[in-house]
Amino acid sequence: MNCKLLTILLLLVSMAACAANNSPVEPKTPGKPVIVTDNQTAASSQNYTDSILVNGLQRSYLIHLPASYDKSRQWPLVIILHGGGGEAWNMNPLTGFNALADKEGFIVIYPDAYEHNWNDGRGAPSIKSQAQNIDDVSFISALIIRLEQDLSIDKKMIYATGISNGAIMSNRLGCELSDKIAAIAPVAGNIPEKTASTWSPSRAVSVLIINGTEDPLVPYNGGDVSFLSIKRGTVISVADTVKFWVTRDGCPGAPQMEQLPHINPADPTSTTVEKYTGCRDGTEVVLYRVNGGGHTWPGGLQYMSERFIGKTSRDFSATETIWQFFKLHPMKQ
Repeated sequence: MNCKLLTILLLLVSMAACAANNSPVEPKTPGKPVIVTDNQTAASSQNYTDSILVNGLQRSYLIHLPASYDKSRQWPLVIILHGGGGEAWNMNPLTGFNALADKEGFIVIYPDAYEHNWNDGRGAPSIKSQAQNIDDVSFISALIIRLEQDLSIDKKMIYATGISNGAIMSNRLGCELSDKIAAIAPVAGNIPEKTASTWSPSRAVSVLIINGTEDPLVPYNGGDVSFLSIKRGTVISVADTVKFWVTRDGCPGAPQMEQLPHINPADPTSTTVEKYTGCRDGTEVVLYRVNGGGHTWPGGLQYMSERFIGKTSRDFSATETIWQFFKLHPMKQ
């Protein structure tokens, strides 16, 4: 598969995401954001873009403030990382996080990767950010500091999630920014084989893992990450990713097992929940194994044909499940 066709397919993903949202966000020109002043409540949700200079690179991001935002209280922050080849604006149409943020009361930020791909630790020579070793950990760290200055952020409730390349990157953030991030929720992305033996978080981190057993891009049982036969690094299996976090969080004993109700007869997938509790500092490690699921966001947009990415579960909403998990796991001070 040549690069031209790959570009066309990625464009189709973007078009599908845009079509799924009847009133997509139209970001303002990057610059100084309009911030709600102390004790002033916004009349409606706010969306804006801004950028920050990190290691000589101007990095951009999109922010969604809920309609109820004001600076008289502190707000949770959810960092949402797009997949490889994507952009920040793709993620709300895929996940619906903005509507949930308005309902539940938290801030959402969608950063943009360098050249559309995160340096998630795979070391893939075909991915420019990884070949050039772009320091995305420093970018996200600097971004958190900037947002804590600009907005009213609850430092105990800063979280990261993402899909695919963004999921793998959220694993990296959980390891390398565990002093800032309370919990992570990678969707369709395992830990890179290259870093599995070296990553060592400084504190216990709660982790919610969501993976489809029939993922054609990031293999459930580990191996080469690929899209249309283009290899993009290697990952360990989902089972070993769970074991990685269970070991580092000091989770005792066997997991609790649960089968989610099958609510949609037209959905051929099913979901098994594997939950490790009693881990260090009150953390948990939870796996949602989507049996028959693909490289998809459960409950979200089927952004490409099943032929390329597999099936999307309709038995649960990954977005709502992730938020419920996050708000139960603030960082212990």
